[in-house]
Amino acid sequence: MATTTEVKLIRTCSIWRALEVVGDTAILLILESIWLGDERFDRIRERTGLLKALLSDRLKRLISNDILVKEPIGEASNRFRYRMTKKGLDLYWSALMMLRWERRWSNSDGKIGLVLTHQKCGNAFEPTPTCGNCGDEIDPRDVDWEEGPGVGWMKPQYSRRRQTRSAAEQRAEHTVLMDEVAQITGDRWVGLMLRSIFTGLRKFDEIRKDTAIATNVLSARLAWLEERGIIRPRAYSESPVRYEYFLTEKGIDYYPILLMLLRWGDTYYVSPEGPPLVLRHKEDQHPLDPQVTCSECGEPIRWQDVTYEVREASDGAPQKRARKMTAA
Repeated sequence: MATTTEVKLIRTCSIWRALEVVGDTAILLILESIWLGDERFDRIRERTGLLKALLSDRLKRLISNDILVKEPIGEASNRFRYRMTKKGLDLYWSALMMLRWERRWSNSDGKIGLVLTHQKCGNAFEPTPTCGNCGDEIDPRDVDWEEGPGVGWMKPQYSRRRQTRSAAEQRAEHTVLMDEVAQITGDRWVGLMLRSIFTGLRKFDEIRKDTAIATNVLSARLAWLEERGIIRPRAYSESPVRYEYFLTEKGIDYYPILLMLLRWGDTYYVSPEGPPLVLRHKEDQHPLDPQVTCSECGEPIRWQDVTYEVREASDGAPQKRARKMTAA
């Protein structure tokens, strides 16, 4: 019989709780499709390229987690559409940070173009991760963390899921908005590993202890992240050879995505005691208040204040469609 000391535990983490819901590439492709205005099953399937059975399963999962609702189109109709709930719309800022990272670090050839316009200032803008308390753009090198009132330990629920990372690579090129970032964020283990590295745990055994990930899975994910240019190994022992893993600039710039997932997880999955993690900013250690702001006017972004123009190819001819997010 296993003793308490033999049970693998990990630190409670709102990032992990968020990724338990949305940390799946197929789910991210579905959400991307709906953000682009494709609310019907056949349109979502066309854009994502997902098999019917997989698409149906993930739509059911999103509905059960109160991210989407399924609504009939018209009265007494057997046609339906899928729309975002308030909880689903609150993932908007995570999506903006994923879009920002994809634009900066991934090849844009052949992908959908997206122009965001902030209605408050009337300008096209780039979403900027900003501390609401000091107004400065967030750099993870200026952020410290400490345990919050809701810190604890939990047994990780590594439920078996079909690996859908390849779904992001197999789509028709003209349907792609976010590719590489969907593969990274859609892998829950990768998210938890990056959390560890961002908090200063760089050695293999440190990351394994912090995440409770099986050694073979951890080795494979580290190799994949290195291949993607997100981490780089540095030997700290020659006999035997052992490595520490450091973030590249590409990896460091992924931090705002984790921040927005943390904020979403704190909103919907925090314990009654409070958040498990408290973040401090700059030398004066004021509380970090992560927000997404407009690059042009500096004001916080609300999804209600943003219109977006989709520029995608259809039979080689560019199409422009202006849209605005709506809630169910």
